[in-house]
Amino acid sequence: MTAKTASPEATMGDTVADQLRAHGTRGVLVQMARRGQIIQLRCEMPKCYCHKGRGYFEPRSNPLPDWAPSPDHYPRLKADGGHLVPWNVRLSHVLCNREDYGWRMRIRRMLEKGMSLEEIAENLNHKRIRRPHGSAKWSAMTVRKAFVS
Repeated sequence: MTAKTASPEATMGDTVADQLRAHGTRGVLVQMARRGQIIQLRCEMPKCYCHKGRGYFEPRSNPLPDWAPSPDHYPRLKADGGHLVPWNVRLSHVLCNREDYGWRMRIRRMLEKGMSLEEIAENLNHKRIRRPHGSAKWSAMTVRKAFVS
């Protein structure tokens, strides 16, 4: 099954691996698509921020566009020794990956200091840290969900 993409080269007959390559992607994501481990070109992050939808991707260039395909270390973060291998990667947009990683690292530091989820939420709201899409403000529940997603 394929998804619509922003690339004019990608057509409905292309495989997901072909679509990823057409967007300038190499490595583990293309490997996974060739093996049938990525079924469709779609952002797999719990919270996708692309205004054009989960299936929209821009070609990779320099500098890296926010909506280019990106491998996300999941469930084991790179900071915890995670590697870009098929069992530890999901497909994401560059920006969605950055947002998710930023929250997890910030929340992790506060958890390591012994702060409660409620204290962390108050801290994030006070500092006006961007919230997960669809959340009016940070709460203990959104903090936990952002950290474990």
